Amino acid sequence: MTEAVEEPWLLPDFLRRRAERSPAALALRAEGRDVTYRQLDELAAIAAGSLKAAGVGPGDRIAALMPGGLDFAVLLHAVLRLGAAIVPLNTRLTAPELHQELLDSRPRLLVVGEPQQARGELLARELDLPIWLLPKAADAQSPLYRGTAADPVAVGPDAVAAIVYTSGTTGPAKGAMLTRRNFFYAAVTSAMGLGALPGDRWLLCMPLFHVGGLSILLRSALFGGAVLAQDGFEVDAVRHGLEEEGATCISLVPVMLERLLQADVTPPKSLRFALLGGAAASRELLDQALGAGWPIASTYGLTETASQAATLAPAEALQHVGSAGRPLFMTELRIVEGGRLMPAGEPGEILVRGPTVIPGYLGRPEETRERFSGGYLRTGDIGYIDEDGYLYVLDRRKDLIVSGGENIYPAEVEAALMRHPGVQDAAVYPVPDSVWGQVPAAAVVPRDGTSPSADDILRFLRTQLAVYKVPRGIRFVPELPRNAGGKLVRHALKPEVPSE
Repeated sequence: MTEAVEEPWLLPDFLRRRAERSPAALALRAEGRDVTYRQLDELAAIAAGSLKAAGVGPGDRIAALMPGGLDFAVLLHAVLRLGAAIVPLNTRLTAPELHQELLDSRPRLLVVGEPQQARGELLARELDLPIWLLPKAADAQSPLYRGTAADPVAVGPDAVAAIVYTSGTTGPAKGAMLTRRNFFYAAVTSAMGLGALPGDRWLLCMPLFHVGGLSILLRSALFGGAVLAQDGFEVDAVRHGLEEEGATCISLVPVMLERLLQADVTPPKSLRFALLGGAAASRELLDQALGAGWPIASTYGLTETASQAATLAPAEALQHVGSAGRPLFMTELRIVEGGRLMPAGEPGEILVRGPTVIPGYLGRPEETRERFSGGYLRTGDIGYIDEDGYLYVLDRRKDLIVSGGENIYPAEVEAALMRHPGVQDAAVYPVPDSVWGQVPAAAVVPRDGTSPSADDILRFLRTQLAVYKVPRGIRFVPELPRNAGGKLVRHALKPEVPSE
């Protein structure tokens, strides 16, 4: 008897299938233009033909240095349609930083938006790369729209869909290889936790060079919702999207939420949830947002997990303030310290396993082996899981301060600092000490209209923290260093002991 040979499991082209089922539904609103799924599919087909005529095929990489919007969405779907991978580049990086990522990813083509033209042309010359310069969105003269429509190319679920570079806060940025399988399960498991409705409108003010932004575009195509795309975060534009455009979902990092609260932006009844991640949110910020009626869905995720790994549904927010929620369906979390599985409530390194976890880093086999062990991703983050299965993230392992044998989590000290009425923002970092090895120090941004003294803040902290956790001194700064995702870059703070 001859055994049947099973066809390989192929993930469908999300956009093509959605265009067949919901051709007239709104897919994207960007730059003042509404685009249906049929129109987006037609544009992506033409762009795929343009790329194909330029020699792009399965396995190739296309680098994109361009603003978020219609052209980016079309390029993303066109690249995936050909079985290639997109390399979204951070538009805030300098030319030398971008040079390193292009040298690492070796794309077949560099696609550059008009605002980034000067840097793009410089990089193309330096690396001898073919370059497409794009004028305004969907312009007939654009090289993106000169082709003949191309049909989707069938590729397997483990084909790389995107190479997203990590922030590189501890060294050169690494290219995380996100597969089609990763994005598919990221969308499905997110929907299982938060729901996905055909009438959803996801307000996209996150950068598309981060996995969170890419995930919104692909998730919406899979489930048939619309994306309200904004090129970056601007308070008044977000207010308009919430109040006038009927947004039902939004993704934010804490600094964005804080600015919205400061501007008295209130969530409309249409808003089902505000997915809050990217960096740790203080208890004060969460309390303020929940008190103002924001349906906060706190989440913990990484580039290496295609965005979310654990999420707290808005209905649970008041009962578990400070938690990142339970792991998503099909995702497993473990807390390990010194090779030992930690019991409930005990901190350790967070390990993640599941179908959203990437296979590794581009061209970095040693780092891949170090971070991906026994089927688990070693996140480098410290946290614990309580008796009910809820995850609490304490800090990054690399940021841990060990003082006289005692562990100090900077995020805990920063949260205490933020409870002081004169503190707008705070960062805690280690400084060397001849007796204790390390001691904590703090940089503080004063709240507008206040003039707190270092002594006043330190006295306050001594009522909130154990003595060894209180910073050795405070220095005041106009702002703290953060990357494009809003994450605090502690290593950029000079390891000097400020005066008390």
